[in-house]
Amino acid sequence: MTDTDTAFPARPAPRISTGVPGLDDILCGGLTPSRLYLLEGTPGTGKTTLALQFLREGAARGESTLYVTLSETSQELRTSAATHGWSLDGIEVYELVNEMGLDPDSEQSILHPSEIELGETVREVIARVEALKPERVVFDSLSELRLLAQNPLRYRRQILALKQFFARRACTVLMLDDRTSETGDLQLHSIAHGVISLEQMLRDFGSERRRLRIVKMRGIKYRGGDHDFSLETGGIRVFPRLIAAEHHTPFEAKTRSTGTAELDLLLGGGLVPGTNTLLLGPSGVGKTTTAIRCMLAALERGETATYYLFDEGLATLLTRAATLDMDLGPHLETGRLTITRIDPAELSPGEFSSMVRQAVEERGSDFVVIDSLNAYLHAMPGEEFLILQMHEMLSYLNQQGVTTLLVLGQHGVIGEVRTDIDLSYLSDAILLFRFFEARGEVRTALSVVKSRVNAHERTIREMRLSAHGIQVGEALTDFEGVLTGLPSYRGAVAMLAGGAQ
Repeated sequence: MTDTDTAFPARPAPRISTGVPGLDDILCGGLTPSRLYLLEGTPGTGKTTLALQFLREGAARGESTLYVTLSETSQELRTSAATHGWSLDGIEVYELVNEMGLDPDSEQSILHPSEIELGETVREVIARVEALKPERVVFDSLSELRLLAQNPLRYRRQILALKQFFARRACTVLMLDDRTSETGDLQLHSIAHGVISLEQMLRDFGSERRRLRIVKMRGIKYRGGDHDFSLETGGIRVFPRLIAAEHHTPFEAKTRSTGTAELDLLLGGGLVPGTNTLLLGPSGVGKTTTAIRCMLAALERGETATYYLFDEGLATLLTRAATLDMDLGPHLETGRLTITRIDPAELSPGEFSSMVRQAVEERGSDFVVIDSLNAYLHAMPGEEFLILQMHEMLSYLNQQGVTTLLVLGQHGVIGEVRTDIDLSYLSDAILLFRFFEARGEVRTALSVVKSRVNAHERTIREMRLSAHGIQVGEALTDFEGVLTGLPSYRGAVAMLAGGAQ
């Protein structure tokens, strides 16, 4: 190494975009140009779609692009592109099947690779590249090339030859492989500069899940692990795995009112930005109404809110809120409130995290409600580490200064109630709802059992829903056993009267 090398270290090579939303983020900027990459996945995972997006991105930038296909005809490829509303104008499609004479009359040659010279295939590719001088190349697919090679040694030697050839001509190459080789065949991994793996998983109910993983990428930093992606009309969209530690925004952690004075007293002053509160209780006890009341107070202060609705219909929610003197319509019209109806059977955890990030970073949401976690968690029983993903998302929201409310239903009505999953350790505060029987009525008790940020009340108060919204009464000091559902009355504390439960 010379003194000049020491004083002026080599600069990192510029990156090129893959053309796939979210993938450049995972690659921390894109692909290193003039390298050979392996894109692997079983049939149906989206390899061809991703490859076309890669070439379309190059064509849009004025680059020369080439798609070499052994597995599909040119017409099949154009038909596939048309399903996404794409044109392949600007992309040269080279159909090696025809050039090699592998038509139906030559079908026997496919069954006997020894009759075909693999070197002829490689020479055809080289000749077309030298004539076109492309900057981006897709080779689809290696399974056909492997078929012609007869043995692994010859196959590896030809891939190495192609790699060296492309490197000398400043081509960025994607080689597609459908994993039809023997299990444990990692020859291509060692040859390629980088490996991107696509996976498709079937579930017992709902749509299939698709995941992407960077197996290796020489010389550049990337985000490891599995990343959910969707394959829809218009192409592939990748949802980078959320890493809360990478996101932090300064904010003022000043306690803000819930809109109900007595509820503020219970919480030690109100809700604090940068924290999440779990509303926990049986169905019908008033969790959603309380969440709407808190959100409405934030909207009236001029904040922006996003409500993720999993269980209830949007029309039902709006009607119920208006009946309780909490009209959300004006805030929807101004755009400061967004209510998103979620079908959890069709949504991956990564896509949901991406939606939340978009609400916070692009729409500026200060207040987020997730109603409810039951549907979200139960709809994905086969998803591993779902609770860890939820922990990462809540940490992200806290670091963005967002006030978050989580609604979680419990089984049971009066007496013993159960929760399918324990999320209490993830929450900064817990607002506990309980039904109890008194004077021939089923009433609602409310208590704060945890708060990491405020000195909250330890009392139990009665809550009632009325035409004027939420009413919270005095502490039930003359009752014992309220949380069991069957209390005993030992005093003269007045109960809340009127309204509709």
